[in-house]
Amino acid sequence: MDQDQLAPDLVDTGFVLPGSTQHQDIYAVIDLGSNSFHMLMVKVVGGSVQVIGRVKRKVRLASGLNDNLVLSKKAMTRGWECLALFAERLQDIPSNNIRIVGTATLRLAHNVKVFLTEAEKILGHRIEVISGEEEARLIYLGVAHTSSSDSNRLVIDIGGASTEMVIGHGFSPLHLASLHMGCVTYLDRYFSDGLLSEDNFNAAIAAAEAETIGVAALFLGTGWQLSVGASGTVQAMQEILVGQGMDEVITLTRLETIMQQSIACGQIDKLDIVGLAQERKQVFASGLSILIGLFRQLHIPGMTLSGGALREGILYGMLPQLQHTDVRNRTIASLMVRYYIDQQHANRVAEMALQLAHQLQDQWNLAKFEGLSMLRAGALLHELGLLIEYKNHHHHGAYIISHTELPGFTRAQQQLLMALVFNHRADIQRDIIAKQTMTSVLLAVRLTRLLRLAVILSMRRKHEALPEVQISAQAEVLLVALPKGWLEQHPLMRAELEQEVAYQQAAGWQLQVR
Repeated sequence: MDQDQLAPDLVDTGFVLPGSTQHQDIYAVIDLGSNSFHMLMVKVVGGSVQVIGRVKRKVRLASGLNDNLVLSKKAMTRGWECLALFAERLQDIPSNNIRIVGTATLRLAHNVKVFLTEAEKILGHRIEVISGEEEARLIYLGVAHTSSSDSNRLVIDIGGASTEMVIGHGFSPLHLASLHMGCVTYLDRYFSDGLLSEDNFNAAIAAAEAETIGVAALFLGTGWQLSVGASGTVQAMQEILVGQGMDEVITLTRLETIMQQSIACGQIDKLDIVGLAQERKQVFASGLSILIGLFRQLHIPGMTLSGGALREGILYGMLPQLQHTDVRNRTIASLMVRYYIDQQHANRVAEMALQLAHQLQDQWNLAKFEGLSMLRAGALLHELGLLIEYKNHHHHGAYIISHTELPGFTRAQQQLLMALVFNHRADIQRDIIAKQTMTSVLLAVRLTRLLRLAVILSMRRKHEALPEVQISAQAEVLLVALPKGWLEQHPLMRAELEQEVAYQQAAGWQLQVR
């Protein structure tokens, strides 16, 4: 970004050009879901999106849909009252930067025009009711734009009245399905008595399995290597697992254990499970039943939470300049610009780190869990905190990573990236490295050790000053060999490497330099 673009933000002149607006780079997306209404507001900053507002209201529109598919006045009123809150935030945003969509309940309701007429009057904008397949496509794009994957992935989003399933690769969905089951409709159908009984769960799970059978063969035939969930139900399950001291991977065994915990509570209004948020309790059992049915029919080995879904898919559709780019690289580039990282030096450290890693690949298998990609990201961002101050810049950088939305990185990857940046210099905090979920702690340790060496070997910040390094490993003992006489010619580097041997020894790691 050049200085001319920065100047108007830095100097308040009180003068605005005729016809200009300060909000051309602000976008808003509203999702009128069957369970909740959501509004997402973002600002485009440094080639990436920065969330500046999120509003969510439980409307449970689907609960107002009767057997004749007529939406009750009471449910519509709840929706209109919510939209009146949203309308205030839309007033200063250009119309072309706003998109509002309705999903399953509005697709089904015969009297949808009654709701839409009043809703559009309140918002001052048109509402688009999208098809189930379009919803699934947008959900997939939302996932693709907020998380990176080099393989086929299964994406599942359990809504209030429908469940969307997608298999895709990169930014391209391969198979789309929208099924008539949701956490609100299943609540009314199978848990209307408020009981968390085994019979109620079994009936809901059986219905979910029956609904899924029609598409299971196609999806299983295509196959996937990664499965992610993009709904509040999946988020609730993950929060429960973490709250109960487990990692974030959702499995069928764990879901069935959570179901037994629910049954032990007896009633929905007495539901009390460690890690379960209050706002999810009403539709928790129905969402859990659907998820168990999906796991059983699709033989899903494990699932994690995605970073985006429908709203993000709609948003990126309005931002052609950010479409079909490497999500992780876009995030890293944005952070480097925003925090004035020396890009030339960051790339130098990344090249050194990967050079070391490739020499150890046969011995340490650093490519698993996208280890090489994470090592590169840690190297590129290791000086993230320098903008704040030098002495503790590794701590500042780790804090920024922990408290920033990082599209392209899962929560587990974000945790690993934070640990790498925190430990790239000075004393090693092994307890931070140990807090890994999807990545093995051993891999995190190995990546940390290589990043630290790369930072030291690149300390002169000149490419021609980089030494020719040979590195090998005997189990977890690292052996670093430098050209003959090089250490004598570089006494400061020698002192730094001797100090690093002591740091790693204090952490319980053996490093030998010769």
